[in-house]
Amino acid sequence: MTTVTDLNQPSLQPTAPKGRRLTLPVLLLVIAGGLALTSIVRIITGADGITNVSQMSTALELAVPIGLAGLGGLWAERAGVVNIGLEGMMILGTWFGAWAGYQWGPWNGVLIGIVGGCVGGLLHAIVTVTFNVNHIVSGVAINILALGATRYLAPLAFEGVQGGSAKQSPPVESIGNFTVPGLSDALVDLNDKGWFFISDVAGLLGGLVTNVSWLTLIAVALIPATWWILWRTAFGLRLRSCGENPVAAESLGVNVYKYKYLAVIISGGLAGLGGVFLSIVANPFYLEGQTSGRGYIGLAAMIFGNWMPGGLALGAGLFGYTDSLNLRGGAENVHALLLLGAILLAIGAVWLLVKKRYVPGVITLAVGILMFTWYSLTDEVPNQVVSATPYVITLLVLSLSAQRLRMPKADGMPYRRGQGK
Repeated sequence: MTTVTDLNQPSLQPTAPKGRRLTLPVLLLVIAGGLALTSIVRIITGADGITNVSQMSTALELAVPIGLAGLGGLWAERAGVVNIGLEGMMILGTWFGAWAGYQWGPWNGVLIGIVGGCVGGLLHAIVTVTFNVNHIVSGVAINILALGATRYLAPLAFEGVQGGSAKQSPPVESIGNFTVPGLSDALVDLNDKGWFFISDVAGLLGGLVTNVSWLTLIAVALIPATWWILWRTAFGLRLRSCGENPVAAESLGVNVYKYKYLAVIISGGLAGLGGVFLSIVANPFYLEGQTSGRGYIGLAAMIFGNWMPGGLALGAGLFGYTDSLNLRGGAENVHALLLLGAILLAIGAVWLLVKKRYVPGVITLAVGILMFTWYSLTDEVPNQVVSATPYVITLLVLSLSAQRLRMPKADGMPYRRGQGK
């Protein structure tokens, strides 16, 4: 057994492998490159809706619950606990948020919804940390328990109340939106010009300052706050050490159980906040089945982001954008994105061939050619394809990024206090 004398030694620093961290400049470069390609596709296809302000505003709204779920998964897994129960914790957030929101106001609903998610996180922590049950089994059980509990409670709480039913809560008062005066109108005008890249940047920025919920602002602020806490504080270092090497962390006096509990409870609270967003902001009421698998997509966004907040935000934005296509000109916009997908696959194929990875390079090129053929021979895609697009994107980006992923070393591994002695 290796003796570790200092928690700050490089061997215990729980960071991603060198060269694989998604830094802010790299993230901005990726976004700029994606916007440039999207702008080219917009000009070629005439599908102006793919980058207009309304599309971006809707995409942001749909990305928030996915991002919050992914952020919850990040906290838990950085402490070494796999949290498949994010979906159930979101469900608890939707129900408790709407239940408290219609009675005592939306902000009270936000707080109670977060508490509901924390309860789910606490249950998951008890089962996995204290009783050492398999994390996947516990997470699935949390999802089933949350679904069953809310299905049982909804008729008792909402049936017979004005505006409510056995599967739906009464409406919740709006939490409020904000628009930046002057700037919003200027960006909308610039977006309408249809200029290459500049109008697309204006559409993206316009979506960030037009009819934005106050809860969206809080959710966005949680991304850098999480990065600062986990990577710039002693608390964050201890928490991440529990997900990398809990035995060494314990030998240095870190209460591993305490940090795992805190991480999973915070994870549940963030997922619960994502559920609150769905039942108070996205829709002003609770509705059975409201989460629609967003907890799982949030987990996929976290994995795509390589367990880092910046990458997670990029993944959530991507999934939110594709999900927004269901609401605004879906068939035409998804058809235009077929061309974008073909271009990206062609670039990926060239990169693989340059790296002398000939077999995956040829396969990628073949898929790109098929996608371009599909685009060329059709004018629009079926509605079923539009509905499935977010889930297809989820599988695609995970498959393409799988070889660059680096999860915390002790993530999901059983741990008992004193096991290193």
